[in-house]
Amino acid sequence: MYRVWNFVTNYSLLLIFGAGIALVWANTDAPSYHHFLEYPLWFNDLLGSDASAWMAHYGPNFGLDAIGDVTRVLTVHYLVNDVLMAFFFAIAAKEVWEAVILREGSLRGKKAATPLIATLGGMLGPIAVYIGMAYFVFGSDTYDAVARGWAIPTATDIAFSYLVGRIVFGAGHPAVRFLLLLAIADDAAGLIILAVFYPTGNLAPMMLGWAIAAALGVYLLFNWLPRRLDRGNQLRPVSTFVREKLSFWPYLAAGCISWWAFQESGLHPALGLLPIVPTLPHADRAFGLFCEAETYLTDLLNHTEHLLKHPVEIILFFFGLLNAGVEFGAIGAPTWLVMAGLLLGKPAGILLFGWVAAVPMRLGLPAGMRVLDLFVVGCVAAIGFTVSLFVASVAFDAGPIQDAAKMGALFSFAAVLIAMVAGKLTGVQRQNS
Repeated sequence: MYRVWNFVTNYSLLLIFGAGIALVWANTDAPSYHHFLEYPLWFNDLLGSDASAWMAHYGPNFGLDAIGDVTRVLTVHYLVNDVLMAFFFAIAAKEVWEAVILREGSLRGKKAATPLIATLGGMLGPIAVYIGMAYFVFGSDTYDAVARGWAIPTATDIAFSYLVGRIVFGAGHPAVRFLLLLAIADDAAGLIILAVFYPTGNLAPMMLGWAIAAALGVYLLFNWLPRRLDRGNQLRPVSTFVREKLSFWPYLAAGCISWWAFQESGLHPALGLLPIVPTLPHADRAFGLFCEAETYLTDLLNHTEHLLKHPVEIILFFFGLLNAGVEFGAIGAPTWLVMAGLLLGKPAGILLFGWVAAVPMRLGLPAGMRVLDLFVVGCVAAIGFTVSLFVASVAFDAGPIQDAAKMGALFSFAAVLIAMVAGKLTGVQRQNS
């Protein structure tokens, strides 16, 4: 098995470090923490949140009475969550794209059927628990206030879950691969949910035409056309020139246009690079997420991912810093709903739907994996953290409900201990190779 430990631990530790600083900061000096979050970097008409709304909420805190005739303000929070996190989602989209499009992609064919069906259960289970508890346990008033957060517990933090899965099952256990497929599929569904159910403003779908045009243009001019001109020439001079001299720059320019189009369309701009990812030239094979062996693939798609690796690790540190700063007094009904959705709904949904796929539907499980292992996989997948925090930040406006929901995402780390106990009780046999 390819060495992945360093990448995942670096990713995890930086994110945890940022989140830890945020928790301490918010609970010792909350005013300065929120002052840092909403610090205005640039008043402009191009990118950022609504300037008039920002002035109404935060202007006096910065001693501002007027900002002139501008429509947007780029804050520290917007820069990280809406601009820089686009690179994180681009990496996630790259893995999903390869898993679907490549001939040996992990989400193609019968081998992906059971993980995909289990993924469906891992999303419907948390939704049912979240919505059901909100209405029947906390009452209609609470339900009305928190219903919009139904997608928060559907998320699976792909890196943390993979890390814990290796600890519980061992690096060589087939359940680890199953878990990774499930997490990739979960990410794909999560991207769709963010785009469809959580717009950032009034929808203007016609603006997406700019994103489509940018994607088509860069694909035709810098991917398809060079290969077309090189037909019959094994030296591939045009493609080599484009690859070596222009590299990823045309795609970055197209990405900027696509990002702006998403912002203007009302869809979350952090998803703005998704149309560009499939346009990059890619190899006909992939080793899988986090695999160091992919450093030996020199296609532009993998090369771009390698360039983004360390910047994204730093971005995730700041994401944790800017989103995990929740005061402990914020714990409330959304906290317990998110935790219940993740810690109860995830394992139950993955076990039920995985069993249906493997036994009644006769799709089977990977050799060496038991039905009981599905429950343990579900416990590991209950770590929502990164994406749950992100969804909470877009599902609710800043305030007590958002803070309480974020606390539930942070507390989902309890799944680590639950998964370890579940592994012991179900007799998981660790396989290290």
